[in-house]
Amino acid sequence: MPIFQYGETEVEWLSKRDKRLAQAIERIGLIERSTMPDLFTALIQCIIDQQISAAAARTVNARILQVCGGHMSAEALLAAGADNLQRCGTSMRKVQYMLGVAEAVQAGKLDLSAIPAMDDAQVIQTLTGLKGIGIWTAEMLMIFSLGRPDVLSWGDLAIQRGIMRLYNHKELPRERFERYRRRYSPYGSTASLYLWALAK
Repeated sequence: MPIFQYGETEVEWLSKRDKRLAQAIERIGLIERSTMPDLFTALIQCIIDQQISAAAARTVNARILQVCGGHMSAEALLAAGADNLQRCGTSMRKVQYMLGVAEAVQAGKLDLSAIPAMDDAQVIQTLTGLKGIGIWTAEMLMIFSLGRPDVLSWGDLAIQRGIMRLYNHKELPRERFERYRRRYSPYGSTASLYLWALAK
């Protein structure tokens, strides 16, 4: 299973920029988070995973993969049809989102092969143009499918919780969050891994 790539360069930069984060990095050590380079599969999984437990998400994902013949693709998803997909344990609303992504890919309206060449703002704009994909989902795809180095998601409550625990803040206004984002840049994604670990 591929993992998010980071190393001494990112760790040294963040440690020099922030003493508290440096202590957390030293205490926690190397974090291995699996990635999903196939953007179509990742998009579909992100839609399935929304607002359900990790265990439920694994079950639904496995069932949908089975219905698609063991290989996730736009063609296989469309061939499976809405009723079969819903029977896998997900809502019809999510099924419509998934089929919408598949239809956009098949019709050529969404060229997933072009996304890696886009800058971060273009990626967010392109992905959030799809029903069922918000900014947070696009940012998670940027980290775990595209390997983008500088993503710190304001919309991620665990990231916010990690920052508040690390710096003993009782609240985290957007302005303060943005100061941390600038401090961690250009390695916000690596900082995110540690903030998630601190939030647990």
